[in-house]
Amino acid sequence: MNQYIPLSIPNFEGNEKKYVDEALEQGWVSTGGAYITRLEQELARFLRVEDVAACQSGTAALHLSLVEAGVRPGDGVLVPPVTFIAAVNPVKYQFANPIFIDCDDSFCMDPVKLRAFCEQECEFKEGVLTHGGRRIRAVVVVHVFGNMADMEAIMRVAGDFNLKVVEDATEALGTRYVEGRFAGKYAGTIGDFGAFSFNGNKIITTGGGGAVTARDPQMVTHLRYLSTQAKDDPHYYVHHEVGYNYRMTNLQAALGVAQMEELEEFIARKNRNYGLYSSLFEGFELAEMMPFRGGVASNCWFYSLKINRGRVKASLREIITALEEKGIQTRAIWGLINEQRPYKDEETYSLERAPYYAERILNLPCSTQITTADIEFVTKEIKSLLEGMAR
Repeated sequence: MNQYIPLSIPNFEGNEKKYVDEALEQGWVSTGGAYITRLEQELARFLRVEDVAACQSGTAALHLSLVEAGVRPGDGVLVPPVTFIAAVNPVKYQFANPIFIDCDDSFCMDPVKLRAFCEQECEFKEGVLTHGGRRIRAVVVVHVFGNMADMEAIMRVAGDFNLKVVEDATEALGTRYVEGRFAGKYAGTIGDFGAFSFNGNKIITTGGGGAVTARDPQMVTHLRYLSTQAKDDPHYYVHHEVGYNYRMTNLQAALGVAQMEELEEFIARKNRNYGLYSSLFEGFELAEMMPFRGGVASNCWFYSLKINRGRVKASLREIITALEEKGIQTRAIWGLINEQRPYKDEETYSLERAPYYAERILNLPCSTQITTADIEFVTKEIKSLLEGMAR
């Protein structure tokens, strides 16, 4: 093997070492320090919101959002099956019950089925939506792979049925509408709450780390308070609420400030590389690149190749393993969350597109430092492999 092309790795081309060294020299390495405030301000400026709270992870951001949304034990929360399991686990943290709603062709929640579930399977009385005696309090909408869910339609459903909307924008920092009702609005800034992740494979990274925002800036203040153990008196350690150890560290934030300086360039590279893959696979009968939603400027975080199951019978595992042997790291879309052991007994609604795509989608190498030669090599090897597997 002469080369290895990873799926998605971090890119430290800027001031990352400088800022981390400064944080170390200043002695601010934990959950206090100027870089945390600076990162929050940079994120708020970029997203065009009033306030953002930096936290430990995207999962922490989602959990805090559900807490602030008032999700209680026994409630129902509408969630997607096509996502990373961290989008759904916080529902269980609240001892609530997820109900899985199918995706559309963007891999994001299908607003048509969302409305059908609310209208046909639930009762809406005096502003409260119930299903089987269980209150449905919120919906978690994931912007999968940097795509944008159909937020116009989803927000109409949420308004009609008094649902809180938690946007999981952990993969979609920088994705925004350019047309329609929400033109200029970024993923994570349309619903009641927005969660972001800076994990190592995201478009920017702080190693671990995340952030949360809310439509009501006072709620962001409260989210920040909850993330720091809900401390009301710094001298006597008085606490009036149950808090969480969910605050980001200053070292992480130092990385994040440097990464924010490069975000626009990273998005431009992601878009260029997606365009190159699309042109190279154009007209190929055994696989095609999946598009991003129209009317949206996507960050193009992950690239999805749909395998032609009518011609290629090999499993995704066989394809992934064969490419790994050629020095190319790829992955399947995800195991559907409703099929995972902790969730196999939870309710689902009209799952059709989710299993369809789970059998067909292959994610391609998409690091911001991937070269044109790398992309051409990946495309050539995938085409050759699929042609050899075709019938």
